Amino acid sequence: MPNPDQLPPEVMAAKFGVGRLTRHLFICLGPDCVDPKVGEQTWEYLKKRLKELNLSGAEGNCYRTKCQCLRVCTQGPVCVVYPEGAWYRHVTAENVERIIQEHVIGGRVVEDLCFARNPLPLPAPVSDPRPGS
Repeated sequence: MPNPDQLPPEVMAAKFGVGRLTRHLFICLGPDCVDPKVGEQTWEYLKKRLKELNLSGAEGNCYRTKCQCLRVCTQGPVCVVYPEGAWYRHVTAENVERIIQEHVIGGRVVEDLCFARNPLPLPAPVSDPRPGS
């Protein structure tokens, strides 16, 4: 298999399901809001569970991204799930399982962990460019 750095971005995007994703999870791993070891444990658990449940990769509809900071430097790990824009606190392995089951699969925000919301707007309908339409 070729080195991933040598593959065109279109190929890599398709490999990760870009174009048919319905959810994107961003998770902060610390160090300001949580011990980075705890953040990394949550990240590894999230990766494993999304793969086990066929929610990520070529067969899934979820994408995940880790970062060092989502700028809410308290009660971490912090995670935001789009397009709902649900911001979650204390995203430990146990709580990320709840987010996967209740939000990602069930479609319901986990209210007791959610501290803020900023949903992405729906795209505006495309108007017909033909005169008189």
